Amino acid sequence: MSASEQATTQSEECQKPFHGEQVAEFRIEAHYTIVSGRSQPLLTILKLKKTLTKQNCTMIIDFHTHAFPDAVAAKALPALEKIGNIKAHSNGTVDGLLASMDGAGIEHSVICSIATRPEQFSAIVEWSQQIRSDRLTPLASIHPDDPDGVEKVYQLHKLGFPGIKMHPYYQNFFLNEQRMQPLYDALSETGLFLVPHCGYDIGFPRTRCADPAKILELHRNFPRLQLIATHFGGWKLWDEVEDMLIGRNIFMEISFALKYLSREQIKRMLNKHPSDYLLFGSDSPWDDQSESIRQLEKLHLNDTLFSAILGGNAEKLL
Repeated sequence: MSASEQATTQSEECQKPFHGEQVAEFRIEAHYTIVSGRSQPLLTILKLKKTLTKQNCTMIIDFHTHAFPDAVAAKALPALEKIGNIKAHSNGTVDGLLASMDGAGIEHSVICSIATRPEQFSAIVEWSQQIRSDRLTPLASIHPDDPDGVEKVYQLHKLGFPGIKMHPYYQNFFLNEQRMQPLYDALSETGLFLVPHCGYDIGFPRTRCADPAKILELHRNFPRLQLIATHFGGWKLWDEVEDMLIGRNIFMEISFALKYLSREQIKRMLNKHPSDYLLFGSDSPWDDQSESIRQLEKLHLNDTLFSAILGGNAEKLL
């Protein structure tokens, strides 16, 4: 029996098929199993446990990714790379994201689209419905300047969208603006979650439009709002996140953050936060999905917490 056949046979209990033919990695009781295909040399399986349990076989869900229609990606990615002085790790298309997921062993990704103008709402919704699958959950986006924004929350709820993505920098608003209250009320009533960019943005001047203080204000003023604080609560504002947000029942999605923090601070923040409120994310294509998983693995968290972050908590939201 080949190494890949052995891995597939022994993982049948948790029913986690490997997607595609590229390298896939999955964690079993703190050990990695590596299976390779056409794009990588075959690697030896390391310490594969003979007995697997459901708990060890958490579905890996990336709660923060980006993708564009093919024609848009060809133009948008170079422009965004220039704005942020950053290099993308895929071509920004849905196929590129799926290939990245295959390579990282990620079963499911949430796609966070951003409406930079109110009139983009319908096009994003239509495209999202076209690409939605058992591996992809696209989020819609409502622009703060949209006069019909509240009505559109209820429309999205009827269409089965689980939440919306907003970005204070690209949409030119502050999280705690009074004009946002009707939108937040509608999200609270429908149960749709809100995924805003949090903290500074790599491509913009450092305006405090989505800092931890504003996130806390939102959490206090809208207790029923399912708020998902991206980038570990606030990119490049993690000391404030630790002081103000850690320990509260606010979802923390950890994309594009771990490589900027010391291991000690990461572990302290993760261990002090409610374990049911932590979500794995990569911000693909702006960070590599495989490397994002490796960064989390290097922390040597206990199995229960690791599994919850890697996908267990996200499954409950989706």
